Amino acid sequence: MTSAEHFIAARILKEGPITFREFMEIALYHPQVGYYATASHRIGKEGDFFTSSSLGPLFGRVLARQLVQMLEILGRGVLVEMGAGQGYLARDILEELERQGVKATYIIVEKSEAMRETQGELLASFSVEWVEGLEELEPVEGVFFSNELVDAFPVHMVEMTEEGLKEVLVDWRAGEFQEVLAPPTTPRLKEYFRELGVNLPPGFRTEVNLDAMDWLKQVASKLKRGFLITIDYGYPSQELYQDYRRRGTLMAYYRHQAEENPYVRVGEQDLTAHVNFSALAHWGRKGGLEVLGFLPQSHFLLGLGILDLLSQDEEGEKERLVAKALLLPGGMGETFKVLIQGKRVSPCPPLLGLSMAPSRRAFCL
Repeated sequence: MTSAEHFIAARILKEGPITFREFMEIALYHPQVGYYATASHRIGKEGDFFTSSSLGPLFGRVLARQLVQMLEILGRGVLVEMGAGQGYLARDILEELERQGVKATYIIVEKSEAMRETQGELLASFSVEWVEGLEELEPVEGVFFSNELVDAFPVHMVEMTEEGLKEVLVDWRAGEFQEVLAPPTTPRLKEYFRELGVNLPPGFRTEVNLDAMDWLKQVASKLKRGFLITIDYGYPSQELYQDYRRRGTLMAYYRHQAEENPYVRVGEQDLTAHVNFSALAHWGRKGGLEVLGFLPQSHFLLGLGILDLLSQDEEGEKERLVAKALLLPGGMGETFKVLIQGKRVSPCPPLLGLSMAPSRRAFCL
């Protein structure tokens, strides 16, 4: 039994079954036994999964082009990266900003002490500010952005039954975790689907990321004027709730192997769920965030001129392999999406990253 399993089992035996969201939050973020607190090498070849930034500096250099254009549109501004992982993306962006002679305040929002220490070592030569949470920030003008953050927020698990919507709770019985269905622990779960106009058929199980809604509200309150870029894997509602996803999208990752069972190696494997971009758009509008564009990562990077950055020398061969991984359909280029929202920036000049976007009718929220 892992330390996280022991901790959660003891809590259930004392207090009774817990929501899946509580289970996932402890498994990932508990300061003593959580996945992100117990080791720093979770990302990359030696870890459990790759991110776009862990493949090399190319992704960060390309993203920096969009950040620079947004700062130019605003006339000034702060860059706020939320959930910076090991700090590779921040390093690559800051190096590109230096290369272009662009100066900007760079703030990282990171609640994991272990991650902050890792980031601090990597970014020691740059001027970076850290905060543990968005609540510590004063409202600013600038660009808030994240890469593979929202998919790691703890999620509620629900299932539609003949009697109505039920929530999945986690119990500890006969020496193992077991699921039980119960009435929703918060009315927000039913309100979520009602606001999105989604009707789940009986037997359909899926995740509800209420933390993402709270996060959006916080971002909107801290962004006086500017942009929000969310890069992650997921779908709009119309794709997310298709019948072939009736068991949900929750996945675990351990040493680059996918696992559907979240109740094994608890605290030692990553847990993620696909992002509902329709929900981000809907609740973003409530906070004054207008959808400026939504497109696959491949189109976003091509619009920013990723191919122009590839060298023609031996180093360029490595960059071409990275570009291939970032762009190819069926991989990161198609699975990952980019949602760009703006606040008080209309009318907004054409953004470079949206110049290759598919038609709105073909790819809308």
